[in-house]
Formats: sequence, C-alpha cells, structure tokens
Amino acid sequence: MLWFQGNSMHLAKYSLQLLMRNLSASKTVLPVLTLFTKDPCPLCDEAKEILEPYKNRVILQEVDITLPGNSAWYERYKFDIPVFHLNGQFLMMHQVDISKLEKQLQKLEQQGAGCWRMPS
Repeated sequence: MLWFQGNSMHLAKYSLQLLMRNLSASKTVLPVLTLFTKDPCPLCDEAKEILEPYKNRVILQEVDITLPGNSAWYERYKFDIPVFHLNGQFLMMHQVDISKLEKQLQKLEQQGAGCWRMPS
C-alpha cells in the first residue's frame, strides 16, 4: 500500500489520473483507497493498522481535511472521520468494514478494474 497525503481537494479528485500516468511503465494501477483524516485522529491510525494487510492490493491516499485547500471535505466529513472512498466513490466511514472493502476489491478485480491495464 503506498501512503501519501494530499493537500488539496484537487489532488484527491485527480490522483487516480496522475497515478495512471506515473505508473504507465508498469502497465498496471492498483485501486486507490482515499482516507479522509485529520491530525490527531486515533480512529484513523487504527484504520491504517487494520488496512496494512491490503498494502499489495490498494494505494492508500490520505487527505487531511483540515488543510486550507480541503474546506469542502472538511464541511462534508468533519464529524465522520475516518471516511474512505474507493476509486473516488464513497465506501465507508467511522471504521474499517473489512467485509465491505473485500467485496468491493473482489468486484473490481473480477471486472479487471482492480488492476487496470494501461494502453500501450
């Protein structure tokens, strides 16, 4: 699982496109699991530990909702972190639901979207 923090809503919105372009040499891209967080967030820290076994199946992107460029995310999720999006779509909040995550990852993998092929 790759870990990086986004400092703007723009980064969260377009990170998948950037990853696809940056990883084109490998021809594959893992699904992006976005964690909306803030500092401190003990529940977020716990969630990251729970997600450790998924490090080879997802790229974990952290978005700090308290940063100035993320005010829209702050207004939306200030009382609900941790919140997770999978490939830009809401997945879960408050805690990691392993069965929900696993179900969605398997669905993506079966569709071939969990490990997308880049055009040659």
